Amino acid sequence: MAALPPIANLQAFEVVARRRSFALAAAELHLTASAISHQISRLESHLGVRLFERSAHGVRLSPAGEHYRLHVGAALNAIAAATDDLKQGIRNSLYVHSAPSIASLWLMPRLHRFAQAYPDISLNLSAAHTPSDFALGQSDIDIRYGIPQWGDLVVEPLFVESLVPLASPAFIKTHKLKRVEQLLEVPLIQSNVSIVQWSDWFGRFTMQRAPDRFALRFDRAQMSLDAATQGLGVALESTMNAGGHLEEGKLEAPFGMEKAIRVKAHFAVYPERHAKRPAVEAFLSWLHGEAAKT
Repeated sequence: MAALPPIANLQAFEVVARRRSFALAAAELHLTASAISHQISRLESHLGVRLFERSAHGVRLSPAGEHYRLHVGAALNAIAAATDDLKQGIRNSLYVHSAPSIASLWLMPRLHRFAQAYPDISLNLSAAHTPSDFALGQSDIDIRYGIPQWGDLVVEPLFVESLVPLASPAFIKTHKLKRVEQLLEVPLIQSNVSIVQWSDWFGRFTMQRAPDRFALRFDRAQMSLDAATQGLGVALESTMNAGGHLEEGKLEAPFGMEKAIRVKAHFAVYPERHAKRPAVEAFLSWLHGEAAKT
């Protein structure tokens, strides 16, 4: 293993990167600005790269520094969380990372059942589009979205989900949506991160091409669904993510479920070495049970 920089240098780097100021970092760490500057210089010397670009207006991360910040920040957070757990006497901790939409729309409404079934497990949940880096010890399990191309990791599909046009009842009534061809005449909402795009749906169910421009674009399913409930257009989204909206009558599928594209897009991912951890086994068992209900 390569020699690691002193953790004090890494802490100084993380705070300066977050605060964008040597003075503010010094105040947070109860050091002088000069001491912070020396720690950053030692870290840059150790790495052989410049992490910050300094000017009369302050400091900002260099491209190399921005890349390093993503990994160092996550690693320090993991160390802090593990240390806090030990201080509080918690030994059975589980760190789960998830794609944002499934975390907020599907996982969160069900977590109370996990807490009831496994009260001795302390669950830490984080969410981001960027996959967790298992090499840095950021998580025990990652719930990922996309096409599974994740090397030597164990990949377990969670469920088959249906992506279908969804709109509010008021929008459907106002635009008298009955035929798929009418979608070319109304605002469409684009979900940029979805593995199924409007072009895929139009190619499957119509003879027309999907429009080149959309009324709204979002990088999270939550926002696409919220926009659809507000009557801003038609969203092409997973009925799994939209389960709550459908149950409450906020959204409907104007053309029925026969116009759905079905995919496996959410996966539980983890290194094989994690498989025998009791907390991991418990969470995976519970997760697959909830997925089967879905």
